[in-house]
Amino acid sequence: MNNNLPTLGRGYYWQELSVGQRFKTFRRTITETDVVNFVSVTGMLETIFIDTTFEHGAMKGRPVPGALTYGLIEGLIMQGMVQGTGLALLEVHKKMLAPVIVGDTVWAEIEITALRPTSKHNRAIVTSRIDVKNQDGKDVITYTATRMLAGRPD
Repeated sequence: MNNNLPTLGRGYYWQELSVGQRFKTFRRTITETDVVNFVSVTGMLETIFIDTTFEHGAMKGRPVPGALTYGLIEGLIMQGMVQGTGLALLEVHKKMLAPVIVGDTVWAEIEITALRPTSKHNRAIVTSRIDVKNQDGKDVITYTATRMLAGRPD
């Protein structure tokens, strides 16, 4: 077995990042099953999420909880940016900008906005801005996330 081969899907060590660097995630279409499973596991039994005949909602279509959209984007980020290198999610500030409905396809653009190495253990605090967009390129969520990332192994 050759341990010197690079691992596919490994996240970025903090030394591989720089302020201003930008990325985009893969896209993910949100399905009815996603909403049903999310509402069931979280207990978010809000009428607009569980009653498809509810007539007093503010939008047409089956709304998707903002927390589900955020979670799916974090999953895409986890798979591509911080897999195996992320040590902690320290802080998140979110703003929901537009509704997401079942059948929408979401993705995100990520920009590194701050990077500060810690004084111990080859780690850094990395802050990024994440703009979540739908299939039309419309912003639906924007948030900042502050994470602790590992450095390259010695």
